[in-house]
Amino acid sequence: MQADPGFHGPLQYSPLWLWAGLALLLLVAAWYVFLFTATRPPRPRSEEASAPLTDLPGLKAAYLQRITDVEQHAAAGNLPARTAHQEISLLLRRFVRDATGVDAPRMTHADLAAHPLPAAAAAIAALYPGEFGHEPLPAVAASAATAREAVHSWS
Repeated sequence: MQADPGFHGPLQYSPLWLWAGLALLLLVAAWYVFLFTATRPPRPRSEEASAPLTDLPGLKAAYLQRITDVEQHAAAGNLPARTAHQEISLLLRRFVRDATGVDAPRMTHADLAAHPLPAAAAAIAALYPGEFGHEPLPAVAASAATAREAVHSWS
């Protein structure tokens, strides 16, 4: 038994608890920083970085040849007309992608029209009846000529 039953001060906590609490606060803060940075939309790339460096005359020649090949396969009966129209449209969209860096194969006509590529949007719109229209379809040669004109006029 104690001689003085009076007031006793509180017991001191170990310094380990202080450091554990600070570490826990640091972990929570790091988690919030991680969530904030992981869910932010990506920064837009600068125009300089997205501009592809390409040989435009060589690219034009390659795509003109591909368009001619599709037209010849359709004329020979090796390719259905609707499939030929779709291939020509896809080739034109790939040409736009390779020439500008804009992901035209994944864009709708409205997306292309909103983008600063009016020549590409007009050419794609001219190819839509062959791709999606009712029978009878327009001539494959007409779609090929439209695509060729768009490729020729590209600068």
